[in-house]
Amino acid sequence: MPKTRLLTEFGQGASLRRRDYTQAAKRALQDALWHNSINLAELFGKEKEAMLVDVEVGVQQPSQLDTNALKSIFPYGQITINATKGGLDVPRPDGNPTVIATVAINVSLDLEPTA
Repeated sequence: MPKTRLLTEFGQGASLRRRDYTQAAKRALQDALWHNSINLAELFGKEKEAMLVDVEVGVQQPSQLDTNALKSIFPYGQITINATKGGLDVPRPDGNPTVIATVAINVSLDLEPTA
């Protein structure tokens, strides 16, 4: 299935004291999504479930991300999440760093003409 990328959104989120990589990533996703109303599917005569949503999440410890919890943020679409090393762990005096996550959300559709 060929897909055409139509939109990219970026976000950043933090877990200030709990060292919770998933919470930081959720906040980054909300930062990217909550300011937008993405109506791409309707513009192209497609159902919202047809949206192909590829998410890149950068945190210092990607193995600590709960990707299923991150998928639950999206109300529709076919969600793929790739966790990668990125973001920041900012040292704090108490030894628990502030965790910062960054995300990129790419939204695509299959725009191949149907015969």
